[in-house]
Amino acid sequence: MMFSNMTAVVRVLAAAGVSFCAAAPAFSQTSPSNTTDPSPALAGDQLGERGTIDEGEIIVTAQKREERVQDIPLAVQVVSGEALEAQGIREFSELTRAAPSLLIRPAEHPVNASVSIRGIGTFAFSPSVEPSVAVQIDDVPVQFLARAFADLSDIERIEVLRGPQSTLYGRSASAGLLNIVTQGPSAEFEGRVGGLITTDDEYGVNLAVSGPITPRLGIRVSANYDTFEGNVRNLFNGDTINGREILSTRAKLVWDPTDTLNLVAQIGYIDGHTTIGRPFIRVSPAARLRGNPAFGPAVFAPGVSFTEDNTDVVNNITSGTDYQDFSQSLRASLDLGFASVVSITAWDQFKQFDILDQDESAIAALDNRQFGTFDTHAFSQEFRLVSPGAQRLRYTLGLFYSNLNLTRDFTRGPFFSLARWYATNGTKQYAAFGQAEFDILDGTTLIGGIRVGKGKIDYTFLDIANANAFFSGKDSERYETYKAGIQQRLAPDVMAFFTYATGHKGQAYDIGTGFNLVRQNSGPVQPETSEDWQLGFKSQFLDRRVTLNVTLFNTDFDNFQAQGIETLADGTINFRLANVGALRTRGVEVEGGIRLGNDFDLSGGVSYTDATIRSFPLAQCYPGQTVAQGCVGNPARQDLAGFRPAQAPEWKIALNASYTPPITATLDALLQAAYNYQSKFNFGINNDPETVQKGYGILNLSAGVRGHDRGWELVAFVNNVFDKQYFFNVNNSRGNQGNAQAIQSNLPRDFRRYGGVRATFNF
Repeated sequence: MMFSNMTAVVRVLAAAGVSFCAAAPAFSQTSPSNTTDPSPALAGDQLGERGTIDEGEIIVTAQKREERVQDIPLAVQVVSGEALEAQGIREFSELTRAAPSLLIRPAEHPVNASVSIRGIGTFAFSPSVEPSVAVQIDDVPVQFLARAFADLSDIERIEVLRGPQSTLYGRSASAGLLNIVTQGPSAEFEGRVGGLITTDDEYGVNLAVSGPITPRLGIRVSANYDTFEGNVRNLFNGDTINGREILSTRAKLVWDPTDTLNLVAQIGYIDGHTTIGRPFIRVSPAARLRGNPAFGPAVFAPGVSFTEDNTDVVNNITSGTDYQDFSQSLRASLDLGFASVVSITAWDQFKQFDILDQDESAIAALDNRQFGTFDTHAFSQEFRLVSPGAQRLRYTLGLFYSNLNLTRDFTRGPFFSLARWYATNGTKQYAAFGQAEFDILDGTTLIGGIRVGKGKIDYTFLDIANANAFFSGKDSERYETYKAGIQQRLAPDVMAFFTYATGHKGQAYDIGTGFNLVRQNSGPVQPETSEDWQLGFKSQFLDRRVTLNVTLFNTDFDNFQAQGIETLADGTINFRLANVGALRTRGVEVEGGIRLGNDFDLSGGVSYTDATIRSFPLAQCYPGQTVAQGCVGNPARQDLAGFRPAQAPEWKIALNASYTPPITATLDALLQAAYNYQSKFNFGINNDPETVQKGYGILNLSAGVRGHDRGWELVAFVNNVFDKQYFFNVNNSRGNQGNAQAIQSNLPRDFRRYGGVRATFNF
């Protein structure tokens, strides 16, 4: 039965007392009606959407106009900037804690980082592969996913859209989209200064200044600096690693030269540095580095205790990354009365140098390392025609163009696995898209949308280590995606919807794992497609103090792109990026919240996901897998049909509570709690039993005081209260250790319990 575990959902909700959404305190605003486009005018003068917005309502732009989140027929979750701060979320990868359907896995290599929604993400090692989950920042698509992991500061809200997104957004997405909205200028001059210090030596400071320059011109300038030495000790030199240092700045200028024209210019710069340490947690006494009998565990990792809570490494090279990003965008919106015309032009340059101690030891005779540079240049242009939100027929029509050019310079050696190559990859996207909603009856709305697109890709690959062998190629494709649905208003604050949508993820060349003539003749991996249906119910009760939303979903993916085994043009079989088969994800999401008075809020969400690989006959075997365990053929492979995909926990729960009672006429107390749980899952798509993350729950608590007018705030916090150890990735290094057990971990920021104090002052 499709949802045979529904009773388990009910039991979880009953145990929790109420179902919640991880949208804790979100921003609120009151505005007039008849929005045509959510142009970021000065705060306080912002345009509204159809209907009346009450204090405390959550407003989103998921459908390209400002609307109450409870009014839109989408599975969308909202996390406000205030909620991010309350939950101690300062990095993009930490958003996993805020949204039950979302799982973000960073990595020591930027291309291997991935974002999953409902158990579906990108499991490939090539920079040319489009992400299944797209990221958009201030209406601008992030074309190279590593850029999204760079910074998360001065945020107004983050909208998590679940399921295919292609008829309302310039950048198409087959599994979901993260819509990040940063803070804009305020109607009056104001500023903010904040700071943070922790017991494990993290220090941060942020500031923002905002206000009008003239009655029609406003500006906001923000800056953020954060440094954390890390939580891994390198016994080779005594350094603390697995940390980060980041400086980010952003300036946003909003100008209303006339009553109908709005211009927004934005510029941003990020400069960051990370260090990497991957402690061994399980190592066999028989392990030998590179199979050399002289290099046993006591030699390649002297002084290290191989336990699940190990935080020591022995590396003679400090692995890590150095990156910079420079972005600019210009948004223009002209209100024509019957609709708004919107233009969004954006440029972005992201550059990163990365280095990895590949032998993961201090043995001079095997001092192998890999290093290289990513350099990306991205341009995008989008035009939209958006109708007013108060009329019976509402529509959004758009044209989109993007151009991403990427270069990768890569070197590995000098003792084993030698490689030296230089590659380029170009991706161009052209699309026309649109969606319309028509109120066929009072309370009944029909929904329809379409996207027609064309993609062009090209590459060059210079294999310097192989006598300068040179390869190049290009290809193109056309595609269409659709959306249809119905929305039914059952009561003023109760709504149900059903939608059917298709998704598309473009073809790609595999330039991330080497290249040769056979791969060139085989051409690109084919597009990945998806079909999705969702049945949703949104409701509010007791003067909108109680919110309860439920979504049932089912999504099928065909030609799923992942690392696998493919029969190439010459008849041989090789490991590479390929269309490996089909996946299905289905389940139920329950979210909501309760406002008890003006100072007590509960919120949260529960997600149950039944994600299954339906066809994957030529999957890589996991290291050490035997014939009895399903590893057969030559080259060896396994059939993963019936298994769960990577990063697909069956259960995720997020619960939040905030209590801000007055102490005096000018002083409020502040008590906050955030709990997150996820069941076990596998980090690898090959079903390796060594890379399983067991289920775990993390509790964060904070307490403090603030001015009744929120002019200042002083808060003490403890993250990972119960000191629960878990990992954000696990690597099986058996092949590097003489085919003996050798498992390494990647530690999250809160691997160990830590406390701290944060303070803010608003003026």
